[in-house]
Amino acid sequence: MIQKSFRSKQYYLFTVCILLLLKGVTAYGETHKTKLLVIGGSTSGVAAGLQASRLGIETIIIEPSSWLGGMLTTAGVSAVDGNHQLASGIWKELRDRLYSYYGGPENVATGWVSNTLFEPSVGNMILKSLVQNEKKLTVHYERSFLTIEKNNLGWLVKAKNVNHKTEVYQCDFVIDATELGDVMAALQLEYAIGMDSRASTLEEHAPLEANNIIQDFTYTAILEDYGKPVKIKKPKSFVKEDFECACDQEDGDEKPSDNCREMLEYARLPNNKYLINWPNCGNDFYANIVTANKKERQAIILEAKQHTVNFIYYIQHELGFNTLGIAKNEFPSKDGLPLIPYYRESRRLKGKAYLTARHLENPYHQPEKYYRTGIAVGNYPIDHHHKKNPEAPKIDFINIKIPAYNVPIGVLIPDEQVSDFLVAEKSISVSNIVNGTTRLQPVVLGIGQGAGTIAAVCLQQNLQPWQVSIREVQNKLLKSGACIMPYIDVPLQDPDFEVIQKIGATGIIKGIGIPYKWANEAWFYPEHRISEYEMIKGLQDFYKGVVNTQGSGKPLSLQFLIHAIKEIDPEMTDEILMNNLKPILGGDKLDKEMILSRRTSALIINHILHPFEIPVNFKGIPDFQIKNN
Repeated sequence: MIQKSFRSKQYYLFTVCILLLLKGVTAYGETHKTKLLVIGGSTSGVAAGLQASRLGIETIIIEPSSWLGGMLTTAGVSAVDGNHQLASGIWKELRDRLYSYYGGPENVATGWVSNTLFEPSVGNMILKSLVQNEKKLTVHYERSFLTIEKNNLGWLVKAKNVNHKTEVYQCDFVIDATELGDVMAALQLEYAIGMDSRASTLEEHAPLEANNIIQDFTYTAILEDYGKPVKIKKPKSFVKEDFECACDQEDGDEKPSDNCREMLEYARLPNNKYLINWPNCGNDFYANIVTANKKERQAIILEAKQHTVNFIYYIQHELGFNTLGIAKNEFPSKDGLPLIPYYRESRRLKGKAYLTARHLENPYHQPEKYYRTGIAVGNYPIDHHHKKNPEAPKIDFINIKIPAYNVPIGVLIPDEQVSDFLVAEKSISVSNIVNGTTRLQPVVLGIGQGAGTIAAVCLQQNLQPWQVSIREVQNKLLKSGACIMPYIDVPLQDPDFEVIQKIGATGIIKGIGIPYKWANEAWFYPEHRISEYEMIKGLQDFYKGVVNTQGSGKPLSLQFLIHAIKEIDPEMTDEILMNNLKPILGGDKLDKEMILSRRTSALIINHILHPFEIPVNFKGIPDFQIKNN
């Protein structure tokens, strides 16, 4: 009887285990299966999830908080830096929704630091509504990443839910969109932290020796004007001297009271709210939180948060703005402060491409032609925050002159051949100096959209990230309304937008970069003439060893361009070319002496030679150049 009973229990337990496995339940709890898992509902994470799901990929985002958007919303940095005139892709989609919600562009241009400012809760609401519209996209909130490993079915990721239970995610592809690159660290991929040495990057502004100094981070706050005194109790850790230069301006002759008002107006939000994210004797905070363990991070975050509370007390009691208090209904937190800090810097991957200041300053004059491989664009200066660390080298980062730029695809892909994996957010393969511009919100949204596109191509074609067609990824981004070249004068609505973007990405017709204040520029000048020399030089750069014609400084004529095209494709005759050009130039009779604009030249080259269809590698070198070498 005992033996029979024991066997019955064995059979029962075996049956239960089988049923649980069929339902996707393991010893750790429920197992979630998906094609793509995005770890982190950060700024790049939400963009990656949206893009991949729109391209047909079943996607899950796991996010440790109850919000979406990372630094844009969850960290409260809702004053957008850069890309005002380069709005494209998911960044443009978000901004258009903000315009609609607030009643137009003028209603979000409320602070002097940005053209687009909004309440974080509104940004979170909009991002969640975008996610909810995608049937193939699911977000699991309050799931904290624990571990990752590869098995015979793909990636196995474990995360802790709000009830401290472990959940399992089985997926084919993973994107690390965490704030500090924690997934790539768990995989023991090669990465950098802190400032690079001048010898390693060849950046003239880099320190001579590498160090582990990262940028200051900030625990921001959103204050609201209540119209009556709302003073907080004096914190025990308050030191008045910590904030005494908060109202000082680097230039100008304003009175102290005016300077303090200007400090607050820096990031004024709609509805009488103020973002407190102030570097000058404000609430920036220094600690190398990237390398800290979980317990150490929690202690550092509490200290940074208290520093911000001290600054709020200073604003109320010392500066006299006693009607400003922490906004009560902005964040779902007990203290009314953001859910996470604003991290400016993370681990930085060693990737297939390594973007340095040299590539931004002079993109066309580097051995690596990274500009041909762009998946996102940016125009913000190189902006570093180091005022809270006296050990930081005194480097004038903001005056490193760069034009508008693009971010190459290779910075998302590990140099080590890690299957089915990408890095996004601020953890991409750039130098410490370049991180000062690629970390900004619109650029990171573009990086996430690029990551989602690469993942989709990999999953649909059974490829690894290092095998994808760069041009196919760029094509999909262009079709999604995203820029791959940062031209300020060729907007999305231009009828030749895609053609000019493509020809620009070959370098045959090069844009003109201009460092300009806080909104750097790159111009295509579509209606300007182009010289014979400029055209021949561009063709020779791309079609190395093929074009031997020498050009003068004369304006480019149709006849001269036809001659150059025939060198590249000897089978082309004048008659064939002229017939093929009629749809482009219009009319039955074409004047060979006609002078061409940069726009028309781009249209002709794209229509006849199709150079964008020629594959390039991660250094931007065309396929036939590699074969010839």
